[in-house]
Amino acid sequence: MSVDVLLQSGLILASVGLAIFCLVLARRLRRLNDLETGLGGAIAVMAAEVDRLERAMREARDQATGASEELAKQIVAARKERELWDLRQKLGVAAMPDRPDPVIPLRNRRLRKRVEAADA
Repeated sequence: MSVDVLLQSGLILASVGLAIFCLVLARRLRRLNDLETGLGGAIAVMAAEVDRLERAMREARDQATGASEELAKQIVAARKERELWDLRQKLGVAAMPDRPDPVIPLRNRRLRKRVEAADA
């Protein structure tokens, strides 16, 4: 046997070994990328979950923005009401025109008016 035949037979054995390795690797990759049970399916599920979470975060951000705007409006209204209350306290309640107190239920306001009318 010459060196040339040995090198060619070694090359043939190496190529057969690489061919077997490539076949095994191809089978493993096919199983890995399977959308039902492999990594491809896991990636697809994770991508769907990421989309769902991003949508939920956007909705939560929008709701928080709306709530903070409503809270800002309520704070402005409360400050105006507080200024009016301070003004009423400075001027005296008797000097202000009769306005029903929004906190007192309607039945109690009627009762108060009857009592005030009876006292007058």
